[in-house]
Amino acid sequence: MALAATVFNFIYFVFNFLRMGTTGLTAQAAGARNQSEIAASLSRALMMALIIGAALILLQAPITRVALELLGASDRVSQPAATYIEIRIWAAPAGLANFALLGWFIGLGRADIAFYLQLLLNGINIVLSLIFVLNLGWAVPGVAVAALIAEYAAVAAGLLIAAKELRQRSAFTDLEAIMQIPQLRRVFAVSRDIFIRTLSVQIAITFFVAQGARSGDVTLATNAVLFNLVMITIYMIDGFAYAAETLVGQSVGAQQKQRFREAIRISTIGAVIVSVVLAAGLWLLGAWIIDFMTTSEEVRSSSRTYLVWAAIIPLTSIWCFILDGVFIGATATAVMRNMMIVSMIAYFAAWVVLAPLWQNHGLWLSLHILFLVRAITLALALPNLERQLFTAPKNPQR
Repeated sequence: MALAATVFNFIYFVFNFLRMGTTGLTAQAAGARNQSEIAASLSRALMMALIIGAALILLQAPITRVALELLGASDRVSQPAATYIEIRIWAAPAGLANFALLGWFIGLGRADIAFYLQLLLNGINIVLSLIFVLNLGWAVPGVAVAALIAEYAAVAAGLLIAAKELRQRSAFTDLEAIMQIPQLRRVFAVSRDIFIRTLSVQIAITFFVAQGARSGDVTLATNAVLFNLVMITIYMIDGFAYAAETLVGQSVGAQQKQRFREAIRISTIGAVIVSVVLAAGLWLLGAWIIDFMTTSEEVRSSSRTYLVWAAIIPLTSIWCFILDGVFIGATATAVMRNMMIVSMIAYFAAWVVLAPLWQNHGLWLSLHILFLVRAITLALALPNLERQLFTAPKNPQR
């Protein structure tokens, strides 16, 4: 199960541009009060989700084979993992369409609907997994079937709510508007840039995990425990990044510079307050949380040694997440992509220098450098972005 879930986590993470790109484009259309483009943004995103999802279904055999070989699974694990993938892959169009719907609702400022759809999806998944596995004894296939049903149930609910939202807005479009070449080029450019940026993030995370594994089982487990804590804080800070995407996108669509600056200010203040609380909470309660997450005394002791690095991540990562939200909302995704590549180079260079000196401490410090370089490079690009958005005749496409 863990192996198969890793495959889908990677696939969905890489195609997350369907969520982020749709948010920025929809928010700008909403800010400009362009109801036709609001409808067209959703249609284009759903169209891309269906095409990519269908391609994943058609390529399921090589995807399964390559993924399991790369993950180095034993024969005993590979067979049930392959079964899970072969069943759940049929949910790919629905899963990717859910990304598009989430991005669209967030872009409209309806994060409440996005939340309820995720609650519905995960609730159905949990209940059906319990029924299929514990009551019916379907084991791994039961979990896959539960995920498949949950994905399609959520997308059905999302489409019904979206249809109601469009009717209330009198937002209608036609095939000709959806297939306009300039708009399609813009969508593909934004998607391409976010894809490269997201893939770079995944590479950085995978490298971090791999280096921990090479340092031994205790270090691997230590980094896994602490990184789980880090991811919880990142998800909480990301809420403010989502808000920045929506508010910035709407200000760009409305061509209101002061509203643009206010969106950045409000999002940043909220994120800073939460980051300080999270950092303090991790520092004060981290040892207790570590003991709750693992019973290994070795891992507990090691995790306490490196806890400080996890505790300060909310303070060093907040800036790049908020700025990511700003650039996504402005659909200035080429800049975000380029700064991520620069940050990756700094990350690997730091690791080459620091890891031989301080081992796992050096690895964690390199991760902080990745966050800080992303923040600094995006911050340096922000004044030029504002000039382009509010002084040029047209908004930049990327």
